[in-house]
Order: sequence, then structure tokens, then C-alpha cells
Amino acid sequence: MTGVLADLSAATISAIAIIAVINVFLITLVLSAGRARKADKEAERAGVADSIPEEAAAAIAKPKKSMSRREFFRIAWLSSLGLFALDFGVATLAYLWPNLKGGFGSKIEVGTVADIKAAIQAGNQPFYYGAGRFYIISYDGSGTDEATGTDYGVEGVLAEGLMPLYQRCVHLGCRVPFCSTSQWFECPCHGSKYNGAGEFQAGPAPRGMDRFKIEVSGGNVSVDTSTVIVGPPRGTKTIDQPPEGPFC
Repeated sequence: MTGVLADLSAATISAIAIIAVINVFLITLVLSAGRARKADKEAERAGVADSIPEEAAAAIAKPKKSMSRREFFRIAWLSSLGLFALDFGVATLAYLWPNLKGGFGSKIEVGTVADIKAAIQAGNQPFYYGAGRFYIISYDGSGTDEATGTDYGVEGVLAEGLMPLYQRCVHLGCRVPFCSTSQWFECPCHGSKYNGAGEFQAGPAPRGMDRFKIEVSGGNVSVDTSTVIVGPPRGTKTIDQPPEGPFC
């Protein structure tokens, strides 16, 4: 649950709030329309009664009729259908909105290689881009496991010595912060730990941190968050990095 909440963007939360407000508005509108319809019928009957003799009016006057069961279910069904169509439309827009505005779920222009590397070096920690939900690490490995020689591949996820890592823990989806003392990524929810390259080290996580594709053009970095690249399996060790200090 924590991971799901962490991944909710401001646009998604706003869309949920808008859906709730519109639903309340439409329900109120339907009830008001029903009351107005009933009032119009009563006024019409009253007008007819005033235009004819009292004896005739009494003869043709009909008793007040409440809404029939069939009419109630018909209005309820039509209202529900309308609300469903509206909710589906707004939810679809909320899902597509990141792609429309260039946020998470689309290709994001992050900055220049020089600026990102300078920020990593100055802070001694990965470059974090919150709107895209990823870190960019400085990676000088080859993608080959040092012990087994297995090549786990970094093609597409590595450019100019930079690699983006998805912030979600691959265990249950919590946001994984970077620990400045250990220089590892440490999940606060269930204790999964990953080294500076996002490779699994400890905890219940089934693999290393997932990645995104990265491109560099003219010195400018863009990260494609529309597709998640599954992280390396447990046991992968393309860099030799024990914890450099206490865990957070």
C-alpha cells in the first residue's frame, strides 16, 4: 500500500478528487431534476383545476402519485450508466495524462550529462528526479558479473556512464531511498538492500532494482519511463562495493 501511495502523482490525485466532486454534482442534479419534474406536474394539475368548475375539477382530479418502482429503477440505472461513463473517461484521461504532459510514463528530458555528473559528484549520491520516479547513477561497470563472467547486459540502460534506476522496490513497491552512509539503496519497508548499481544484496527482494532506457543526444539526457526494464537477478555482482558505512 505504501508503494502504491508513493507512486500516485499529483495529477492522479487531482483526477480522483475531480471524479468525486463531479459524481456528487451529478447525483444532486438528478435528484433536483426529479423534484422539479414532480413540481411541474403538480403545478400543471393545479392550473387545470383552476380553469374549470370546482365540480368538474373534483371529478377529474387524480390522487398524488409517488414515483413508481419501475421509474425509480430506470432513473437509477441511467444515472449509474452516466456516472460510469464519466468515471471511465476521467480515469482514462488521468492514465494518459503523464504521456500528454511529459511526466512519468513518457520520455523525460532530464538535463545535460555534465550537470548530472556534477550533481552526483558534489552530493556523493545518485541524481534523483522525482517527477520521473527514478535515480540516475554513475556506473563505470561493463554489465558483466565479476565472479561468473555472465553478461547481464546494460545496452539501452547505460549511456555516457549514466544509468537510471526505478525508485520502486521490486519486493512490494515502496520507494527506496539512497543511504549516504552505506552508499547503498535501502528499502525502509521490509529491509531489501541494493548496492550503488541497484544490484540485490539483502532482504526479500527477488532481484535488483528495475531500470529505464536512457538516451544522450547533443549532451542532453532523456529517460524513457514508459517501459520498465527488469533488474538483474539475485547474485549479480558487476561492481565490488561492500557497504561503506553504517546502514540507515
